[in-house]
Amino acid sequence: MRSREEARLRSLVRSHERWRTRECLNLLASENLSSAAVQEYLSSDLGRRYTLPMHQEVHGEVVDNGYGGTRYTDQVEALASSAAARLFHGRWASVRPLSGHIAALCVLAPLLPRGARYMAVFPEDGGYDGYSPGFLPALLGHQVLPLSLYGPTHRADPEEVARSIRRDRPDAVLLGQSFVLFPYPLREIAEVAHEVGALVLYDASHVLGLIAGGLFQDPLREGADVLFGSTHKSFFGPQGGLLVTDREDLFLQIDSSLTWRTLDNAHWNRIAALGQALLEMERVGGKYARRVVENSRALAAALDQEGVPVVGRDEGYTASHQVFLDGDGLRSRFGAGPPGLARRLESQDIIIDLVGRLGSAEVSRLGLRPEDMAELARLIRRAMEGRPVRREVHALRKRFPTPAFL
Repeated sequence: MRSREEARLRSLVRSHERWRTRECLNLLASENLSSAAVQEYLSSDLGRRYTLPMHQEVHGEVVDNGYGGTRYTDQVEALASSAAARLFHGRWASVRPLSGHIAALCVLAPLLPRGARYMAVFPEDGGYDGYSPGFLPALLGHQVLPLSLYGPTHRADPEEVARSIRRDRPDAVLLGQSFVLFPYPLREIAEVAHEVGALVLYDASHVLGLIAGGLFQDPLREGADVLFGSTHKSFFGPQGGLLVTDREDLFLQIDSSLTWRTLDNAHWNRIAALGQALLEMERVGGKYARRVVENSRALAAALDQEGVPVVGRDEGYTASHQVFLDGDGLRSRFGAGPPGLARRLESQDIIIDLVGRLGSAEVSRLGLRPEDMAELARLIRRAMEGRPVRREVHALRKRFPTPAFL
């Protein structure tokens, strides 16, 4: 007989599944839906098994794995790594990083020695907090310099960035943002960075699915030395990370620093699930990515028409899966900022984050089209006004019961 706490746990998990997968409209920019096959592999026996990739002498014999029983696990990893390399136009890839943040650690630690200086986008310009001075740079003994962007849409001016790189002569330029609407002028930045001997590192965590679908940009072909990121935002895989490069010398440095340094067990059920998502993306990524961007633009325009303050009208709103709300405008129009409005929306089963950012990836994966964005924008506006819209949200969600683009 199950204990009371076991029964409670079962109830909580089932309630979460029902709420988040059948009732909510999820507009979090950091989440997505996975296919049934991805979910199947996540719950497979691989989740209980262990491997230890290594290449060293053990009792007088050189071995490549510290464990037995890995004949299929090794092939799963090789298949997923090959798919990642193909999809992102590199020659070497690793699917072993456990998250996008760990992927960054796997790249930064071996490639930049303690005392190295790199440029990154700071949070006030939409950058990732992990690259701020007190976080990864402090852990690894690096100095981080600001790569300044301009305007509320957080865009890079290639001439200004070039001047900064030539002036500061960093060891690396790290491109990547948590708030990202438009691509970087990557070719121009890479040319100047390489001119001063700096590596170009591209954190694609948020836009990985768009890049995989042939949109946004093509980092390795445009001059980036290493691409890395998380696999569960615009990319529709399980939570995790990957890294890809076209340079053998960099990959050997990174790969040799994984086992017992930044990683030990890499969770092989996740790697199998990621392999499935990579293969799905090879088949349907182009159509999916186009739908995501079309829906973002349509949602932004529809919100704007509904009187919900949106950033970037004069620039076409967005070229990514994200839409930015104007915090000051929200307070003026609805009497609350992004955190308060996020709570209002969640009470009506519309999920957004608390920082004024919407994402179209999950609703696009469900199959919503640009013509559905006007209805979604109307529901958002009414919920922001404090009106009850849960029944309408559930009705809209019911029309899209399973993932599209399979």
